[in-house]
Amino acid sequence: METTPTPHPKPPAASEGLEELEVLHVAPRNRERLVDHVVGEAPVAMVYNGVSFAVMLATPCNLRDFALGFSLAEGIVEEAGEYELVDVLRTDRGISLQGLIPSHRFAALAERRRSLAGRSGCGLCGIESLEDAVRPLPRVAPGEGVTRDAIAAGMQALAAGQPLNAATGGAHAAAFVARDGSATVREDVGRHNALDKLIGAIATGSLRGTDGFLAITSRASWEIVHKAAHAGIAVIAAISAPTSLAVSAADEAGITLIAFARDEAMNVYSHPQRIVAETSG
Repeated sequence: METTPTPHPKPPAASEGLEELEVLHVAPRNRERLVDHVVGEAPVAMVYNGVSFAVMLATPCNLRDFALGFSLAEGIVEEAGEYELVDVLRTDRGISLQGLIPSHRFAALAERRRSLAGRSGCGLCGIESLEDAVRPLPRVAPGEGVTRDAIAAGMQALAAGQPLNAATGGAHAAAFVARDGSATVREDVGRHNALDKLIGAIATGSLRGTDGFLAITSRASWEIVHKAAHAGIAVIAAISAPTSLAVSAADEAGITLIAFARDEAMNVYSHPQRIVAETSG
């Protein structure tokens, strides 16, 4: 027996990245129509000075942060003041983020001649050569140490700051946890996109990459380390596993890479000197 679908209100904190769909729920003893929330995903084009550079499949929320963060993490600009988002064009085929960058940055971008046809789980799609695939990383500043308790509290703040994932079960998140315990969180269907959004969000404020640490819901891949290095983030804590290339890149960039950060235990794969003893009260 099928019942009439019951609509459920969208969670207000996550509504921008959600879509409502009617689904048939099949259980051992009944079938019913439900209104389900799914995470949004759309093609998002990064356009610089009128020329398209990359098309990513991303959740269409926090787009201003996404545009700036992508530009910084990819080395297209070196500081937030070099990028201006002038328009967001929405069509039935996707979204175009129209940005302006200085002429010398645009000339360097044209030389790269790289087009990233990004998918949700892929950070290197469209790369044309091995030299472009794994580029040298900037070295981050030493920064202050961080305690095990601070890492554990930051991972809890990451878990608590995900309304989009709570509503859909389909989003990754990245958080920058400041030394006072406050957390800035961004979500997206793709883990790289979530980090780009976060980098854009913190770049417009007063925080530096050494003023806290990065917490992510995914594995720690080379692309995560690459983006963190360009943002000057000195400590990465991932809930899941690292890759071998991520570990070597973090070591090269001077980044403390932590993985399997769950409850109060974690593995530290590079630059463990930043994990300091707990302070006595």
